[in-house]
Amino acid sequence: MIDLYGWSDALQASFAPQLELGRLPARVTAHHRGLWRVVSAEGERNARLSGRFALDAAQGEHPVVGDWLAASKADGSDELTIHALLPRASVFTRRAVSGGGVQYIAANIDVVVLVAALNGDLNLRRLERYLVAARESGAAPVIVLTKSDLAEDADALVAEVETIAGGAPVVALSARTGAGLDGLSPWLQPGQTAALLGSSGAGKSTLLNALAGTELMDTGAIRESDDRGRHTTTHRELFRLPGGALLIDTPGMREFGVLAEDAALEASFADVAELMTQCRFGDCAHVTEPGCAVLAARTAGSLSEERWHAFLKLQKELDFEARKDDPKAQAEKRAHWKQIHKSQRAKNKFRARSEES
Repeated sequence: MIDLYGWSDALQASFAPQLELGRLPARVTAHHRGLWRVVSAEGERNARLSGRFALDAAQGEHPVVGDWLAASKADGSDELTIHALLPRASVFTRRAVSGGGVQYIAANIDVVVLVAALNGDLNLRRLERYLVAARESGAAPVIVLTKSDLAEDADALVAEVETIAGGAPVVALSARTGAGLDGLSPWLQPGQTAALLGSSGAGKSTLLNALAGTELMDTGAIRESDDRGRHTTTHRELFRLPGGALLIDTPGMREFGVLAEDAALEASFADVAELMTQCRFGDCAHVTEPGCAVLAARTAGSLSEERWHAFLKLQKELDFEARKDDPKAQAEKRAHWKQIHKSQRAKNKFRARSEES
């Protein structure tokens, strides 16, 4: 049965030491507090952590949906006991909403399907954040724009999203009418795992139901006041679609703190990164320096102020996360940003005086 859930020869090889211990492979399909739902050669079962695993596991080592496990049959029970995690091929994370730390969303995903609705709640800045996190996960990002039947000019909105996609494919569709659903087929192949991620009301559960051809998850109508939908998915769960693809539905996330390395940021803002390489000076702060390609692009309008400031905001956020436990690095970064802000204020004053004269 696990062959239907993405089990492969490579996973079988890595599982050999666990097999010698008499354990069997299983994959997490859902998680409810201290109880996991898994699929294995025993079929679908509930599973719990062994006492040693629960005690020894570090942050991020507890199973999440999509994880592969080493488990055993518990004596006199239908439940399985979880002893270990197999190495993850990919994992999607975000900064924990309350306090610090990392929240692990889904593991071993091949494709991150970033869902946004083509209505009043379409937010390019939010999509940029999701794209950075998707690339950091190790999975391939695909942007899916739902509710195309509700958009006055879907083509124009798609073109706008493509400008910030950083090369990620963009698919527009209507789960309600079925229009455009076939456009997702290249990323929903048998044995491949995709995760639906996006804000509440984007239409993730409706899309899942349309792809499954049945009502797997509850859905809610959008609010007319702001075009936002109700939060209907309350937990993460992995489903197997009729064609053999595996799809993880996740609750909507209004707040999304990004945790990523510079490479993921630069890949998502490839246009900005390319401009920065064209500046005359290697240490250009992109504020008042002569020969600054970023300033020239902003002045010409080829780089919007919104996208530039979104890049700066994410860069600052990621730098803070990387340096928050390093006092020396924090001090150096504060001095760097202080100089940038000082230069920006001087530039604004000069511009104001020029306009007055």
